[in-house]
Amino acid sequence: MRTSLAALLAVGLAGLQLVAVLAVVFSSYLTSERALLKHAQSLLSDVGINTAEHSSTFLDAARGAAELAARLAQHRVVASDDPRQLEQFLFQQLRIAPQFSGLYYGGEDGSFFYIMRSEERAAFRSKLITFEDGKRSVDFIWRNEDFTAVERSEDPADTFDPRSRPWYKGARDTLQTTWTEPYIFFSSQQPGITLAAPVLDETGGIRGVIGVDIEISDISQFLGRLRIGENGQAMIINRNGDVIAHPDLSLIRTEAADGTLRFTNISEFGDPIARAAFSGLGSGVALPVEKEVFSKFAYEGDAYVANVLPAISENLPWTIVVYAPQDDFIGTIKRNRAQNIWIAVGVALITGITGLFLANYIYRPVRAFAVRAALVSQGEADPSEPLPRTYKELAQANDSLVQQIAARKKAEREYGQTFDLSSRAMVQIAPDTGRFLKVNAKLCEITGYAADELLGMRYSDLAAPQDAAMFSPQALASNDAYSANLEARIRRKGGGIVSFAVNAILIRDQNGRPLHAVVTMDDITEAKARENEIARLNRDLSHLARGNMMGQMADGLAHELNQPLAAIAQNADSGLLVVENAGNSAPELQEILREIEQQALRAGEIIRALRGFIGKDEIRIASFDLGGLLEQARRLVQAEANEADVAILDMLPDLPAVRGNRVQIAQVLVNLLRNAIEAMAAEGSEPREITIRGRREGDLVRVEVEDTGPGVSPNISLFTKFETSKATGMGLGLSICRSLVEANGGKLDIDRSYTRGARFRFTLPVDMTSGAGGARSGDVA
Repeated sequence: MRTSLAALLAVGLAGLQLVAVLAVVFSSYLTSERALLKHAQSLLSDVGINTAEHSSTFLDAARGAAELAARLAQHRVVASDDPRQLEQFLFQQLRIAPQFSGLYYGGEDGSFFYIMRSEERAAFRSKLITFEDGKRSVDFIWRNEDFTAVERSEDPADTFDPRSRPWYKGARDTLQTTWTEPYIFFSSQQPGITLAAPVLDETGGIRGVIGVDIEISDISQFLGRLRIGENGQAMIINRNGDVIAHPDLSLIRTEAADGTLRFTNISEFGDPIARAAFSGLGSGVALPVEKEVFSKFAYEGDAYVANVLPAISENLPWTIVVYAPQDDFIGTIKRNRAQNIWIAVGVALITGITGLFLANYIYRPVRAFAVRAALVSQGEADPSEPLPRTYKELAQANDSLVQQIAARKKAEREYGQTFDLSSRAMVQIAPDTGRFLKVNAKLCEITGYAADELLGMRYSDLAAPQDAAMFSPQALASNDAYSANLEARIRRKGGGIVSFAVNAILIRDQNGRPLHAVVTMDDITEAKARENEIARLNRDLSHLARGNMMGQMADGLAHELNQPLAAIAQNADSGLLVVENAGNSAPELQEILREIEQQALRAGEIIRALRGFIGKDEIRIASFDLGGLLEQARRLVQAEANEADVAILDMLPDLPAVRGNRVQIAQVLVNLLRNAIEAMAAEGSEPREITIRGRREGDLVRVEVEDTGPGVSPNISLFTKFETSKATGMGLGLSICRSLVEANGGKLDIDRSYTRGARFRFTLPVDMTSGAGGARSGDVA
């Protein structure tokens, strides 16, 4: 019996601890795994979006240059019947666009002017197909950077006709700017894409087509620079399944049947993990996909995650695929899980051994008492002999019962004193009639009635009309386990309403019959008034936050618009200079360019006026109690703090009155507190505490808000617009807070020397008009 009981205690204790530890380990692992995989999905999505933005931006310049060249040619800025002038125009356009591989113009008469970059003989090579007196000639010219000719040659066997090429046909048929499918350039052997823009005559007919060859290998180099976990990669797939961009350029090119180079299709791609990432979507997936797809797949026993984004645009139907090993994100917690399991087993083993010795120690006195009791019952031991210690403990059970009765009577007396002297209003109500059975002095003080007057009344006689039925006999009898925790209002003697937080329970005897209801009431009239004030402040804060946000966004928008307007003005001026130097340009074109420049400058003046208007916003400055405002701000975020299990500690001395806009400073405090709560809630750090400190420094009051969260990365410019560490943040909160504090005569910054989390601090000027420097009794100087 002894051994089995001890073993049961030891095994039970060790088993319970093992189960508890394993439950914590696995639940923590599953929670962490879900969170990290969600983060991985977000990371892969961000990489895909950045790749799409990079590709789109990279190719937008080509579209603009081609359309500009087409418009210039259309207005006869460059005449196709002047080969040298047209060649020089294409040469200049190619020099200023480094992403262009070649630039050319094909005429409706079969003429062709092609300028490309060259690595042999000279920096550039021109191919000119012209017709003179019905005779066709094909000339090749190698030129230096200054357009001087280095070498010339002719090729009478050349039969190239631009009108038969897909880029020419597409632009001629649609009369719009068109993109070709990506392909491998014959001359440079690099992946690229061609953009073509039609050149129209005065009647709207086709005169020719301007074409641009763009190497897209830069996109593959961009993919190679991306860091996706430790081993992740990204690639771009065309709608026909060809892989057109990948960190390894050698994998995307393969030799066609005719000996030329072509893109490698995803089904034959040399990277098996990339093929697995795409095939993990299923055989029925059509390119491009309609919406973002996140998937998991396995390759050679390793788990991977992949994200596939929709097409970049209608003109660029490219699908971006991003993939990475799953262990790049959750490998650490897997290893940690295994370690925790072994630790749990070790703890259970040690606990079991310790529990065995503890069980023996606990069971030894009980065993001695049982043995002596058996000997006494068998007549082998004298009852008068000294009893074991445990026997004395059992013998004292009766004494303990008597002591408990005395203790109960003492508790009743103490309850009666507590009832009468309590700082909270208390009353006992008869369950059958609803009359007051007993009231304390605090209730008499609050209501203005004497105790004798209250004992002849019911609760309904004091309650506001809508609360009259709260403690009626019907309400008390409707629930066997009656209890209530609510708010109510009571009318004072002589008029006036008092608000109470009411807590009530129904007391029953041992047979279940109701004896009386005990009602405890806390006066919350002032608290309700403070809550109304806080609600009003919250509305003011919301209104002010929207106004400040719109002002900041308008100011930022005005700043951003200045740059493209300046670029328009500069480009218009450059275009005007080129037109004037050409000599034979149309006066209408010069007038158009001057008008563009004037209107861009006028738009810039409007933007500057808007920024000046935003900068002149006036605020209402007044004296206010900073301590009271801090308390109201704490109450505003208390619900969020409770939900995140965050404690807000107030370590403020008596502070002097300060001057400023009370609503704006409240907005700053609420924003700092919410940032701290969100940081600690997202990190899961322990302990979770926010401490608010304040002190006077000369003519200023300094307030510090510090937390025990993860802190702020030194790589983040906190107070810069649109700079944020939050996945869903706008990056405007701290920038607006700094503007508000500075507008009120103070400064806001972060204390980088604080290492337990983050500490933000700001100053406000002391109200020097109230007393000696605005200080009250107890102020800290």
